[in-house]
Formats: sequence, C-alpha cells, structure tokens
Amino acid sequence: MQETSTKPYLLRALYEWCTDNGYTPHIAVRVDNRTRVPRQFVRDNEIVLNISFQATSQLQMGNDLIEFNARFSGKSHKIEVPVANVLAIYARENGQGMAFPVDAPAGGAADAVLSSEEEDVLDEVPAGNGEQGAAAGVEARDPDVAETGEGPGPNNGDDGGKGGRGHLKVVK
Repeated sequence: MQETSTKPYLLRALYEWCTDNGYTPHIAVRVDNRTRVPRQFVRDNEIVLNISFQATSQLQMGNDLIEFNARFSGKSHKIEVPVANVLAIYARENGQGMAFPVDAPAGGAADAVLSSEEEDVLDEVPAGNGEQGAAAGVEARDPDVAETGEGPGPNNGDDGGKGGRGHLKVVK
C-alpha cells in the first residue's frame, strides 16, 4: 500500500492555525488542466486564493482535492484545486506559512516539477518591498478572493522582525 502524502495534513493544520489565530489563510496554486478556477484571474499559470471561512462556502480540504465555492467579481464559482498543485499556504497578515514543491501531474512532468533553482527561491523567500511575485511568480487575481499585493504575504513585506527573511519553507 502506498503511503499517504503529508502535504494535505500540513495544509489542513496550517489552515486551522491561521483561523485559530484570526489570520486569513491563502493558498498559492499552480494552474493546469486539473485545476478548476476562473481562468481570467490566472496569471503565468498561477493564482492566489483566499480560503478563509468568510471567502468560501462548503470548503473541503481532502487528501487529493481542495474544493469550495467562492465569488470572483460578484459571480459564484466552484473551485477545485488538486492538493498536488498547491505551491504554498500562508497567513495574509504576517506571511507565515509553508511552501511546497509541486508534484508532477499524471502523464507529463514537463511543467509540473520545480527546478532546483525554483526550489531554492521557495526555500529562501526574501521579504520584498510590497511587490508580489518573487516565490514561484505568485500574483494577485481578484480582491475578493486573491490578494492585491498590498500588505504582508509570502513575498511582500512584513518579516516579523526576523532579519528580512520570509517565513515560507519548502517541505519535500
């Protein structure tokens, strides 16, 4: 029997940590043909999603799939994200969270495996000057669901007084 990945358990644990502490959990996602999100909000095959209780309904974080309903520009959408495509989960308010290497999709690894250079970028996410995009090119899509790049995030600002370094760490 194949061992279950720790990734979905870590995602659920960090989601719970965010909500218990009053933070807004966000996930950065690599979008491919298995990901169901409104394509007009996807940039460079990636999207950042607010998965807080207030931003979602019927959130289910399973071992293989994260599913929920969310509003983008006032229109409700059914969102489906394979756990394998989650790049990071973090608290919007302070940027604390965890980054993950993205698993290869079934049937082709050309665009799914992080290079060692990309893993190094994720492993040492520098705190920026308010611009998003340093770690894995994560960019904002919609102010109701995705971040606008304002305030702390995985790459944009508040280092919590910890020497100017981000808080995300690659888990292999």
